[in-house]
Amino acid sequence: MAESVFCWEELPEADRFPCWRDMACDSHAPNEVDSEQADDFRASLRVLGLGSVSVSALDCPPLRSNRTPRLIRQSDPELYNLTFTQRGSAGAVHADREIRLGAGDLMLSSTSLPLRTRMATDHASVAMIDVLFPQTLLPLPRGAADRLLTLPFSGQTGLGVLLAQFLTRLTAESASYRPADAERLGAVTIDLAAALLAHHLDDTTPPEAHPEALATRIHSFVRQNLRDPELTPRQIAAAHHISLRTLHRVFQRQGATVTAWIRQQRLDGARRDLTNPALAARPIHAIATAWGFPRAADFTHVFRATYGMPPSEYRHLGTPRRT
Repeated sequence: MAESVFCWEELPEADRFPCWRDMACDSHAPNEVDSEQADDFRASLRVLGLGSVSVSALDCPPLRSNRTPRLIRQSDPELYNLTFTQRGSAGAVHADREIRLGAGDLMLSSTSLPLRTRMATDHASVAMIDVLFPQTLLPLPRGAADRLLTLPFSGQTGLGVLLAQFLTRLTAESASYRPADAERLGAVTIDLAAALLAHHLDDTTPPEAHPEALATRIHSFVRQNLRDPELTPRQIAAAHHISLRTLHRVFQRQGATVTAWIRQQRLDGARRDLTNPALAARPIHAIATAWGFPRAADFTHVFRATYGMPPSEYRHLGTPRRT
């Protein structure tokens, strides 16, 4: 697993804050950052790379940050940032709204909009965990989550505490994970974040007006049953007490068909297994069967069409050699 760590003890006092600021901006998005303790900045920052998802754990003195319109025009990675405040508090102005975050709160922000924050604490430092991911990766209709920007979510109840506990354990025990775990943990992180956001969208709007929660439940159901070769749109619709027409409409909003989405999820699972060193001795046809492709020829054909090479070549190129 890719992990970057900032250690202030190893740097001269004059270099600590500039180096920490540069690493923080590289892992998030460019911001103007300053601190009253910049002359003797004692902070830590760990960044975990989980495929397309980045999780950062920071512990730092109170500081101010400002993502200005000028910085957005210069570079916008179009990310969502889900922040969990573990210790301390923060005030933010984002999407024309003001918010106060206390310990245990979560907040969603976007790198595409100006964000001004000021951290404060009664202790020596503020502790936060940030989850950054492409806006297009969220399994909700594009822009739907924007309605939740800067609205505080409790990290002490319901789905909020489930996500908060997962992030806390994830960052605290990162040394116990293997490189092959990274994408899987990234997928779990996105699923939990999407569930939390869909829950709040579902809470504040009529179910028929915003189907985000339904889409999230369907995606979760499909992922749990991907290995079943008999998984069909009719079975999925019946499990959620909806018509086939409604099911197809959910996926059409995301620019996909039910069958194509299922096939891609299965291919992604098979692709991860092909490069998993722990499964290096497992035959390709066994991996294909486990992911719902009972015919080896069909699997090879669709894999080549999707990734530009047969699965055997992909395994050879992607599996780390042991020394």
